[in-house]
Amino acid sequence: MENPVKNPTADLAQKTDLAQKYAHIKGWGIDADPKNDPTYPIKHRTDAEQTGYSWERPTQQPVDTEILRSIERPNVSAVFGTSSPPSGLSGAIRRYAFKYSESEYGHWLPLILADRVNAVEGIIDDIKQGHIPNIFAERGWKAQWQHNPKGLARKVLIGAAAALTVYMLVTRNDNDDDD
Repeated sequence: MENPVKNPTADLAQKTDLAQKYAHIKGWGIDADPKNDPTYPIKHRTDAEQTGYSWERPTQQPVDTEILRSIERPNVSAVFGTSSPPSGLSGAIRRYAFKYSESEYGHWLPLILADRVNAVEGIIDDIKQGHIPNIFAERGWKAQWQHNPKGLARKVLIGAAAALTVYMLVTRNDNDDDD
C-alpha cells in the first residue's frame, strides 16, 4: 500500500478555504485548524480513518432470539446482547419504535416510553413471583434523604400532586356520569 506524502500547508489552506466558504453556517470549520484539535500533537494525521474499515468482520453470533435492529442497518451486527429480548407491552412499543429511522422522534420517544413501561412490568413480575420490591431502596431515596432532602421532598410533592390530579379527574368523570 502506497503512503502518499501530504503537504500540510496545502491541506490547511484547503480547509481554511472551506471554512471561509461556509462561514455563514454557525460552527462550520471549527475543527479546520489542527492547532485547535485536542489530539493534534499526539495523533499523526494520515486521514486513514476516511478510507473505511480495514479489519475482517467477526464471525456472526447465532441469532436465536428476536433482535431489534435499526432500519439503517442492512444486517444484524456481528455481536449483540440477548439477555433481555423484547417482551410484553414494552416489547411491542420497542418493535414499533424500530420501524422508524434513528433520526426521528418516532424512534427515540417510544424507546423512552418502553423503558418506563418495562420498569412497571418488572415490578408486576416481581409481585407475581412473590417478591415485594423495596421501591424506596431501589430508587435511592435513602441516599437522597441524606444528601438532597429538598430535592426528594420536591419529587414526593410533585408525585403526590400528579396522583391527586389524576384521581380528581377520574372521580370527577364518574360523578358527571351519575347526573
